[in-house]
Amino acid sequence: MRQETKVFIRNRSGHSLPKYSTALSAGMDVRAKLDTTVILQPGAYQLISTGLFVALPAGTELQIRPRSGLALKYGVTVLNAPGTIDADYRGEIGVILINHSAQPFTIKNGERIAQLVLARHERIAWTETENLPESQRGTGGFGSTGID
Repeated sequence: MRQETKVFIRNRSGHSLPKYSTALSAGMDVRAKLDTTVILQPGAYQLISTGLFVALPAGTELQIRPRSGLALKYGVTVLNAPGTIDADYRGEIGVILINHSAQPFTIKNGERIAQLVLARHERIAWTETENLPESQRGTGGFGSTGID
């Protein structure tokens, strides 16, 4: 059984609330709230309004993630992916889209532009030390585990 979390939302978008496309979807599509069509030129990025405002439970964040179809078909993605909406933020949710393609991309009012994923998180309590516990990986970083 899927766990659900109650989230308060104020919808000023003129569109239906974000919803899951399938029974097991992790993300729900969010739509652009635009007064006029936006043409995103190649290499350009812009903050796109959604008309949505939320109040999240403590210990959660709302992640703004790219839509795979926009990325694959048009080279358009979320610039700061994943974007984070903190539990204490009450302003409008905005999505920073960037056009990585060589063609202009048109964004229309009501178009699905990103996904929202609710994620739980914990806060860090730092313990400063000069020696970290050993691990099998050690200090191996970028590419250290091979390419296959």
